[in-house]
Amino acid sequence: MFDGPSLVFFAAGLAVFMAAVLPKILRDIPVSMPMVFLGAGILAFTVLRNLPDPDPVRYADVTTHLTEVCVIISLMGAGLALDRPVGWRRWSTTWRMLGLAMPLTLLGLTLLNLWLLGVGLAAAVLVAAALAPTDPVLASEVQVGEPADDEEEDAEGEAEDEVRFGLTSEAGLNDGLAFPFVYLAIALSVVGTAPSAWLPHWLAIDVLWRIGMGLLLGFATGKGLSRIFFSARLESIRLSNHSEGFVALASTFLAYGITEMLDGYGFVAVFVCAVTIRAAERTHGYHRVLHSYVEQLERLLTVVILVLLGGAIARGLLAGIGWREIAVAAAFLLLVRPLAGWISLLGGRPGRRERLAIAFFGVRGIGSLYYLGYALGKGNFPGGEQLWAMIGLVVASSIVLHGVTAAPVMNRLDRLRERVAEERFGDGRQAPDTPV
Repeated sequence: MFDGPSLVFFAAGLAVFMAAVLPKILRDIPVSMPMVFLGAGILAFTVLRNLPDPDPVRYADVTTHLTEVCVIISLMGAGLALDRPVGWRRWSTTWRMLGLAMPLTLLGLTLLNLWLLGVGLAAAVLVAAALAPTDPVLASEVQVGEPADDEEEDAEGEAEDEVRFGLTSEAGLNDGLAFPFVYLAIALSVVGTAPSAWLPHWLAIDVLWRIGMGLLLGFATGKGLSRIFFSARLESIRLSNHSEGFVALASTFLAYGITEMLDGYGFVAVFVCAVTIRAAERTHGYHRVLHSYVEQLERLLTVVILVLLGGAIARGLLAGIGWREIAVAAAFLLLVRPLAGWISLLGGRPGRRERLAIAFFGVRGIGSLYYLGYALGKGNFPGGEQLWAMIGLVVASSIVLHGVTAAPVMNRLDRLRERVAEERFGDGRQAPDTPV
């Protein structure tokens, strides 16, 4: 009666349905959708012993490509959602988090890995590089919502408070900008630690060329696509008039594919492409159509990955974890990232409470899984199972820690912002742009 295929179809249908309703149900309580599906995966693979082990080491290629697709789709969604035009001052929080917080996080975690875990330099840098970027996939509770289509709100991004904007824009760019350090770890594992063996190639190719190509090709792809979407001479291919949301997926793959073919960073290109498309006809309702499609697809992929991650944990992914790994994970989530973020934002746009929130909500997730899988397939890292255990521990801990705290903290900030704005301006219309 309850045969395998029918049970799988039922479970898949239930999971998709829950992915649609859970974000709305859990909006104001200290439980997040990632927490629910991670727990569901742990429960399912514990009870149903006939399910195959979702081992990321055994199924390395599947793990790498599944997480890769999920990340690039989420990057497109993050770029389309940002209302605020790109600018040095308007994006000052982003530049501070990328230029100061991420390098400080990388350095701090690398030293922790060397000191407490006793791994080699290459493995220490790899774990730090995989965990340094914040995640655009699992951080929906603390990121901006759908694109604004009101001209007054959108002109300067006034609908976005600094916390949600800072975390979204940071996650959109730092996923790609962490890649040079992943390549550095791979180089250290293959050619050794002598600078003469890796430094020239790393600087010229992995830093300058790959980042440059990501920025250039992302911008060019976004410009070309935005012309087709909004100002094509032929009415039949002016897609903004036809509400074709699935072309957001085409935009994602085009930007990513052409950039990767030319040895650029596809992650950077996808986000830049999305921001460039958004800059064209900024208040056009088509941006909401594109973003809605991407968001739904991202959510489905996230459900699959989280259930499989929960299954891997249930089947022993964290079996090798000891007190040292727990100490590193706790120090990273509670000390290294928050301290690096706090220092980076001193004197910036966010108020004191906002600064603390941005520093604390450095969610780790799908991108970390991708980076580790990619590097293990390219480099020479002994003890891959232990590295997977470490990354899995931090990601799972982040899902729980940030999932429990996101709704209460963000709701509290919203209420404070409205109260301050009402005291200052007499109403709450300018609340999102009011520092607290």
